Amino acid sequence: MPLFFVVGGVATAGALRRRRARGAAPAEYVRERTLRLMQPAAVLWLVFAIAAMVALALGVGNELVTFALSGMGMPLWFLAAYLIAQALAPTFLELHERMGWVWCWFLLSCVVAVDLLRIATDQQWWGLLNMLFVWPLIQQFGFFRADGWFAARSTLTLLSIAAVCYGVLAVCVFSGRYAPDMLTNLNPPTVCMVLLGLAQACLLQVFTPALNRLMQWRPAQAVAYVVGTRAMTIYLWHLPLIILVMAAWFFAGGYDPVPGSAQWWLLRIPLAVLCWAVVLAVATALVRAERASAKPWGNLRLTPLAVLIGLICAVVPPLLEIVTLLTPALVLWGAAGSVVCLVIMKWGTVPAPRGVR
Repeated sequence: MPLFFVVGGVATAGALRRRRARGAAPAEYVRERTLRLMQPAAVLWLVFAIAAMVALALGVGNELVTFALSGMGMPLWFLAAYLIAQALAPTFLELHERMGWVWCWFLLSCVVAVDLLRIATDQQWWGLLNMLFVWPLIQQFGFFRADGWFAARSTLTLLSIAAVCYGVLAVCVFSGRYAPDMLTNLNPPTVCMVLLGLAQACLLQVFTPALNRLMQWRPAQAVAYVVGTRAMTIYLWHLPLIILVMAAWFFAGGYDPVPGSAQWWLLRIPLAVLCWAVVLAVATALVRAERASAKPWGNLRLTPLAVLIGLICAVVPPLLEIVTLLTPALVLWGAAGSVVCLVIMKWGTVPAPRGVR
Protein backbone atom coordinates (compact mmCIF):
# COMPACT_ATOMS: atom_id res chain seq x y z
CA MET A 1 0.00 0.00 0.00
CA PRO A 2 2.80 2.57 0.66
CA LEU A 3 4.11 1.90 -2.84
CA PHE A 4 0.69 2.80 -4.26
CA PHE A 5 0.95 6.26 -2.68
CA VAL A 6 4.49 6.66 -4.02
CA VAL A 7 3.36 5.90 -7.56
CA GLY A 8 0.27 8.02 -7.01
CA GLY A 9 2.54 10.90 -6.01
CA VAL A 10 4.37 10.66 -9.34
CA ALA A 11 1.10 10.91 -11.26
CA THR A 12 -0.18 13.66 -8.98
CA ALA A 13 2.91 15.83 -9.46
CA GLY A 14 2.59 15.62 -13.23
CA ALA A 15 -1.15 16.30 -13.23
CA LEU A 16 -0.87 19.28 -10.88
CA ARG A 17 1.97 20.87 -12.82
CA ARG A 18 0.09 20.53 -16.11
CA ARG A 19 -2.99 22.15 -14.58
CA ARG A 20 -0.92 24.86 -12.97
CA ALA A 21 0.64 25.68 -16.36
CA ARG A 22 -2.89 26.12 -17.73
CA GLY A 23 -3.82 28.38 -14.82
CA ALA A 24 -6.37 25.98 -13.30
CA ALA A 25 -7.44 26.50 -9.69
CA PRO A 26 -6.04 23.99 -7.15
CA ALA A 27 -9.59 23.35 -5.89
CA GLU A 28 -10.58 22.29 -9.42
CA TYR A 29 -7.95 19.55 -9.29
CA VAL A 30 -9.40 18.38 -5.97
CA ARG A 31 -12.90 18.40 -7.47
CA GLU A 32 -11.83 16.27 -10.43
CA ARG A 33 -9.81 13.79 -8.35
CA THR A 34 -12.63 13.41 -5.85
CA LEU A 35 -15.04 12.60 -8.65
CA ARG A 36 -12.65 10.04 -10.14
CA LEU A 37 -12.53 8.23 -6.82
CA MET A 38 -16.12 8.66 -5.72
CA GLN A 39 -17.95 7.75 -8.94
CA PRO A 40 -16.99 4.05 -8.66
CA ALA A 41 -17.10 4.18 -4.84
CA ALA A 42 -20.67 5.53 -4.80
CA VAL A 43 -21.83 2.40 -6.63
CA LEU A 44 -20.39 0.21 -3.88
CA TRP A 45 -21.86 2.34 -1.08
CA LEU A 46 -25.30 2.21 -2.68
CA VAL A 47 -25.16 -1.55 -3.25
CA PHE A 48 -24.08 -2.09 0.37
CA ALA A 49 -26.87 0.14 1.65
CA ILE A 50 -29.59 -1.52 -0.46
CA ALA A 51 -28.36 -5.03 0.36
CA ALA A 52 -28.22 -4.27 4.09
CA MET A 53 -31.74 -2.80 4.15
CA VAL A 54 -33.17 -5.69 2.12
CA ALA A 55 -31.49 -8.24 4.40
CA LEU A 56 -32.85 -6.54 7.52
CA ALA A 57 -36.33 -6.30 5.96
CA LEU A 58 -36.24 -10.04 5.24
CA GLY A 59 -35.57 -10.76 8.88
CA VAL A 60 -31.82 -11.32 8.83
CA GLY A 61 -30.43 -10.42 12.24
CA ASN A 62 -28.67 -7.10 12.68
CA GLU A 63 -25.59 -8.83 14.13
CA LEU A 64 -25.24 -11.08 11.08
CA VAL A 65 -25.68 -8.18 8.65
CA THR A 66 -23.11 -6.14 10.59
CA PHE A 67 -20.70 -9.08 10.60
CA ALA A 68 -20.99 -9.48 6.82
CA LEU A 69 -20.61 -5.75 6.20
CA SER A 70 -17.58 -5.45 8.48
CA GLY A 71 -15.72 -8.01 6.39
CA MET A 72 -16.76 -6.67 3.01
CA GLY A 73 -16.07 -3.03 3.83
CA MET A 74 -12.49 -3.31 5.02
CA PRO A 75 -10.97 -1.79 1.85
CA LEU A 76 -13.01 1.41 2.24
CA TRP A 77 -10.45 3.02 4.57
CA PHE A 78 -8.40 3.71 1.44
CA LEU A 79 -11.00 6.22 0.23
CA ALA A 80 -10.41 8.43 3.25
CA ALA A 81 -6.63 8.09 3.02
CA TYR A 82 -6.33 8.84 -0.69
CA LEU A 83 -8.93 11.62 -0.72
CA ILE A 84 -7.07 13.38 2.11
CA ALA A 85 -3.73 12.95 0.33
CA GLN A 86 -5.16 14.29 -2.94
CA ALA A 87 -6.88 17.21 -1.23
CA LEU A 88 -3.58 18.26 0.37
CA ALA A 89 -1.54 17.61 -2.77
CA PRO A 90 -1.72 21.10 -4.36
CA THR A 91 -0.45 22.78 -1.19
CA PHE A 92 2.04 20.03 -0.36
CA LEU A 93 3.50 20.08 -3.89
CA GLU A 94 4.20 23.80 -3.54
CA LEU A 95 5.83 23.20 -0.16
CA HIS A 96 7.84 20.35 -1.69
CA GLU A 97 9.11 22.67 -4.43
CA ARG A 98 10.05 25.36 -1.91
CA MET A 99 11.44 23.27 0.94
CA GLY A 100 12.30 19.82 -0.46
CA TRP A 101 13.31 17.34 2.21
CA VAL A 102 12.87 19.93 4.97
CA TRP A 103 9.11 19.67 4.45
CA CYS A 104 9.35 15.87 4.60
CA TRP A 105 11.25 16.06 7.89
CA PHE A 106 8.52 18.31 9.28
CA LEU A 107 5.81 15.84 8.26
CA LEU A 108 7.87 13.00 9.75
CA SER A 109 8.12 14.88 13.05
CA CYS A 110 4.31 15.20 13.04
CA VAL A 111 3.98 11.45 12.40
CA VAL A 112 6.29 10.65 15.31
CA ALA A 113 4.49 13.13 17.60
CA VAL A 114 1.14 11.49 16.89
CA ASP A 115 2.63 8.04 17.49
CA LEU A 116 4.06 9.21 20.83
CA LEU A 117 0.66 10.65 21.80
CA ARG A 118 -1.03 7.36 20.92
CA ILE A 119 1.52 5.35 22.90
CA ALA A 120 1.54 7.70 25.91
CA THR A 121 -2.25 7.77 26.24
CA ASP A 122 -2.72 4.12 25.22
CA GLN A 123 -5.61 5.37 23.07
CA GLN A 124 -5.20 3.70 19.70
CA TRP A 125 -7.44 6.05 17.76
CA TRP A 126 -5.38 9.14 18.45
CA GLY A 127 -3.40 7.60 15.62
CA LEU A 128 -6.10 8.65 13.15
CA LEU A 129 -4.49 12.11 13.21
CA ASN A 130 -1.74 10.49 11.16
CA MET A 131 -4.14 10.25 8.22
CA LEU A 132 -3.12 13.89 7.74
CA PHE A 133 0.60 13.12 7.78
CA VAL A 134 1.55 9.52 6.94
CA TRP A 135 -0.02 9.05 3.51
CA PRO A 136 0.63 12.63 2.32
CA LEU A 137 4.28 12.18 3.40
CA ILE A 138 4.58 8.96 1.39
CA GLN A 139 2.97 10.80 -1.52
CA GLN A 140 5.83 13.32 -1.21
CA PHE A 141 8.27 10.51 -2.04
CA GLY A 142 6.41 10.23 -5.32
CA PHE A 143 7.03 13.94 -5.91
CA PHE A 144 10.76 13.29 -5.48
CA ARG A 145 10.55 10.40 -7.93
CA ALA A 146 8.80 12.65 -10.44
CA ASP A 147 11.65 15.16 -10.03
CA GLY A 148 14.24 12.45 -10.74
CA TRP A 149 15.73 12.42 -7.24
CA PHE A 150 15.68 8.63 -6.92
CA ALA A 151 16.93 8.14 -10.49
CA ALA A 152 19.95 10.35 -9.67
CA ARG A 153 21.00 8.09 -6.78
CA SER A 154 23.28 5.07 -7.29
CA THR A 155 21.97 1.55 -6.76
CA LEU A 156 24.22 1.20 -3.70
CA THR A 157 22.79 4.39 -2.18
CA LEU A 158 19.21 3.27 -2.80
CA LEU A 159 19.83 -0.17 -1.33
CA SER A 160 21.54 1.40 1.67
CA ILE A 161 18.58 3.72 2.33
CA ALA A 162 16.18 0.79 2.03
CA ALA A 163 18.32 -1.28 4.41
CA VAL A 164 18.38 1.54 6.98
CA CYS A 165 14.60 1.89 6.72
CA TYR A 166 14.08 -1.83 7.31
CA GLY A 167 16.59 -1.73 10.15
CA VAL A 168 14.75 1.11 11.90
CA LEU A 169 11.49 -0.71 11.25
CA ALA A 170 12.91 -3.78 13.00
CA VAL A 171 13.89 -1.63 15.98
CA CYS A 172 10.35 -0.21 16.14
CA VAL A 173 8.83 -3.69 16.08
CA PHE A 174 11.22 -5.24 18.60
CA SER A 175 10.62 -2.31 20.95
CA GLY A 176 7.15 -3.76 21.47
CA ARG A 177 5.45 -0.45 20.64
CA TYR A 178 4.54 -1.48 17.10
CA ALA A 179 2.98 -4.69 15.83
CA PRO A 180 5.12 -7.00 13.67
CA ASP A 181 2.09 -7.37 11.38
CA MET A 182 2.17 -4.37 9.04
CA LEU A 183 -1.59 -4.66 8.47
CA THR A 184 -1.99 -3.67 12.11
CA ASN A 185 0.19 -0.60 11.49
CA LEU A 186 -1.97 0.30 8.50
CA ASN A 187 -4.97 1.60 10.46
CA PRO A 188 -4.38 3.85 12.18
CA PRO A 189 -1.22 4.52 10.16
CA THR A 190 2.10 4.74 11.98
CA VAL A 191 5.70 5.67 11.25
CA CYS A 192 6.16 2.05 10.14
CA MET A 193 4.26 2.89 6.94
CA VAL A 194 6.61 5.82 6.27
CA LEU A 195 9.65 3.59 6.65
CA LEU A 196 8.10 1.03 4.32
CA GLY A 197 7.17 3.75 1.86
CA LEU A 198 10.70 5.15 1.59
CA ALA A 199 12.21 1.66 1.35
CA GLN A 200 9.74 0.67 -1.36
CA ALA A 201 10.37 3.91 -3.27
CA CYS A 202 14.10 3.09 -3.30
CA LEU A 203 13.54 -0.51 -4.36
CA LEU A 204 11.13 0.61 -7.08
CA GLN A 205 13.93 2.69 -8.57
CA VAL A 206 16.37 -0.22 -8.32
CA PHE A 207 13.95 -2.46 -10.25
CA THR A 208 12.82 0.23 -12.71
CA PRO A 209 15.11 -0.92 -15.57
CA ALA A 210 13.81 -4.49 -15.22
CA LEU A 211 10.21 -3.25 -15.01
CA ASN A 212 10.72 -1.15 -18.14
CA ARG A 213 11.92 -4.23 -20.00
CA LEU A 214 8.97 -6.24 -18.68
CA MET A 215 6.53 -3.62 -19.95
CA GLN A 216 7.83 -4.12 -23.49
CA TRP A 217 6.27 -7.61 -23.35
CA ARG A 218 2.76 -7.57 -24.82
CA PRO A 219 1.16 -9.90 -22.24
CA ALA A 220 2.45 -7.60 -19.46
CA GLN A 221 1.03 -4.60 -21.32
CA ALA A 222 -2.32 -6.38 -21.60
CA VAL A 223 -2.43 -7.13 -17.87
CA ALA A 224 -1.45 -3.56 -17.03
CA TYR A 225 -4.18 -2.23 -19.31
CA VAL A 226 -6.93 -4.48 -17.97
CA VAL A 227 -6.05 -3.81 -14.33
CA GLY A 228 -5.12 -0.16 -14.81
CA THR A 229 -8.41 0.78 -16.48
CA ARG A 230 -10.37 -0.91 -13.67
CA ALA A 231 -8.02 -0.44 -10.73
CA MET A 232 -10.37 1.39 -8.37
CA THR A 233 -13.31 -0.89 -9.11
CA ILE A 234 -11.17 -4.01 -8.65
CA TYR A 235 -9.84 -2.67 -5.36
CA LEU A 236 -13.25 -1.75 -3.97
CA TRP A 237 -15.06 -4.89 -5.09
CA HIS A 238 -12.45 -7.63 -4.71
CA LEU A 239 -13.07 -8.42 -1.03
CA PRO A 240 -16.92 -8.37 -1.16
CA LEU A 241 -16.89 -10.62 -4.22
CA ILE A 242 -14.35 -13.04 -2.78
CA ILE A 243 -16.47 -13.32 0.37
CA LEU A 244 -19.62 -13.91 -1.70
CA VAL A 245 -17.93 -16.59 -3.85
CA MET A 246 -16.60 -18.41 -0.79
CA ALA A 247 -19.98 -18.15 0.95
CA ALA A 248 -21.70 -19.59 -2.13
CA TRP A 249 -19.16 -22.41 -2.23
CA PHE A 250 -19.77 -23.18 1.44
CA PHE A 251 -23.58 -23.11 1.28
CA ALA A 252 -23.56 -25.18 -1.94
CA GLY A 253 -21.73 -27.91 -0.06
CA GLY A 254 -18.47 -27.53 -1.94
CA TYR A 255 -15.44 -29.62 -1.07
CA ASP A 256 -14.06 -28.36 2.25
CA PRO A 257 -10.85 -30.11 3.40
CA VAL A 258 -9.20 -29.47 6.75
CA PRO A 259 -7.75 -25.93 6.79
CA GLY A 260 -3.98 -25.98 6.39
CA SER A 261 -3.87 -29.47 4.90
CA ALA A 262 -2.28 -30.19 1.51
CA GLN A 263 -5.72 -30.64 -0.05
CA TRP A 264 -6.84 -27.30 1.41
CA TRP A 265 -3.88 -25.48 -0.13
CA LEU A 266 -4.39 -27.16 -3.51
CA LEU A 267 -8.04 -26.11 -3.46
CA ARG A 268 -6.93 -22.47 -3.06
CA ILE A 269 -5.69 -22.48 -6.67
CA PRO A 270 -9.00 -23.14 -8.50
CA LEU A 271 -10.92 -21.07 -5.95
CA ALA A 272 -8.54 -18.16 -6.46
CA VAL A 273 -9.00 -18.41 -10.22
CA LEU A 274 -12.77 -18.50 -9.76
CA CYS A 275 -12.76 -15.52 -7.40
CA TRP A 276 -10.64 -13.36 -9.66
CA ALA A 277 -12.67 -14.32 -12.73
CA VAL A 278 -15.75 -13.02 -10.91
CA VAL A 279 -13.90 -9.88 -9.80
CA LEU A 280 -12.77 -9.10 -13.36
CA ALA A 281 -16.24 -9.78 -14.73
CA VAL A 282 -17.87 -7.39 -12.25
CA ALA A 283 -15.11 -4.79 -12.72
CA THR A 284 -15.67 -4.94 -16.49
CA ALA A 285 -19.42 -4.55 -16.03
CA LEU A 286 -18.88 -1.52 -13.78
CA VAL A 287 -15.99 0.02 -15.70
CA ARG A 288 -18.20 2.84 -17.02
CA ALA A 289 -18.48 4.25 -13.49
CA GLU A 290 -14.70 4.38 -13.22
CA ARG A 291 -14.28 5.96 -16.64
CA ALA A 292 -17.14 8.41 -16.19
CA SER A 293 -16.26 11.97 -17.10
CA ALA A 294 -15.43 14.51 -14.40
CA LYS A 295 -17.05 17.24 -16.51
CA PRO A 296 -19.82 19.13 -14.71
CA TRP A 297 -23.49 19.07 -15.62
CA GLY A 298 -23.57 22.78 -16.32
CA ASN A 299 -21.53 25.97 -16.30
CA LEU A 300 -22.10 26.90 -12.68
CA ARG A 301 -19.20 28.12 -10.58
CA LEU A 302 -18.14 26.25 -7.45
CA THR A 303 -16.26 27.83 -4.59
CA PRO A 304 -13.40 26.07 -2.79
CA LEU A 305 -15.72 25.89 0.24
CA ALA A 306 -18.28 23.89 -1.77
CA VAL A 307 -15.53 21.48 -2.84
CA LEU A 308 -14.45 21.16 0.81
CA ILE A 309 -18.03 20.30 1.87
CA GLY A 310 -18.27 17.64 -0.84
CA LEU A 311 -14.89 16.26 0.20
CA ILE A 312 -15.97 16.02 3.85
CA CYS A 313 -19.12 14.12 2.81
CA ALA A 314 -16.90 11.61 0.99
CA VAL A 315 -14.18 11.29 3.65
CA VAL A 316 -16.08 11.00 6.94
CA PRO A 317 -17.88 7.64 6.37
CA PRO A 318 -14.75 5.66 5.36
CA LEU A 319 -12.84 7.38 8.16
CA LEU A 320 -15.44 6.15 10.66
CA GLU A 321 -15.27 2.70 9.08
CA ILE A 322 -11.68 2.45 10.31
CA VAL A 323 -12.93 2.80 13.89
CA THR A 324 -16.25 0.93 13.87
CA LEU A 325 -16.05 -1.20 10.72
CA LEU A 326 -19.17 -1.14 8.60
CA THR A 327 -22.61 -1.18 10.18
CA PRO A 328 -26.06 -0.84 8.55
CA ALA A 329 -26.26 2.75 9.81
CA LEU A 330 -22.82 3.63 8.46
CA VAL A 331 -23.51 2.24 4.97
CA LEU A 332 -26.60 4.46 4.81
CA TRP A 333 -24.46 7.40 5.83
CA GLY A 334 -21.81 6.41 3.30
CA ALA A 335 -24.35 6.06 0.50
CA ALA A 336 -25.94 9.42 1.33
CA GLY A 337 -22.55 11.11 1.69
CA SER A 338 -21.31 9.76 -1.64
CA VAL A 339 -24.46 10.96 -3.44
CA VAL A 340 -24.20 14.43 -1.87
CA CYS A 341 -20.52 14.54 -2.79
CA LEU A 342 -21.22 13.63 -6.42
CA VAL A 343 -24.02 16.17 -6.73
CA ILE A 344 -21.82 18.96 -5.36
CA MET A 345 -18.78 18.03 -7.45
CA LYS A 346 -20.84 17.65 -10.65
CA TRP A 347 -22.67 20.94 -10.06
CA GLY A 348 -19.99 23.04 -11.70
CA THR A 349 -16.29 23.87 -11.81
CA VAL A 350 -13.97 26.03 -9.76
CA PRO A 351 -12.95 28.99 -11.92
CA ALA A 352 -9.33 29.94 -12.40
CA PRO A 353 -8.01 32.75 -10.18
CA ARG A 354 -8.55 36.27 -11.45
CA GLY A 355 -6.02 37.38 -13.99
CA VAL A 356 -5.34 33.78 -15.10
CA ARG A 357 -6.78 32.45 -18.33
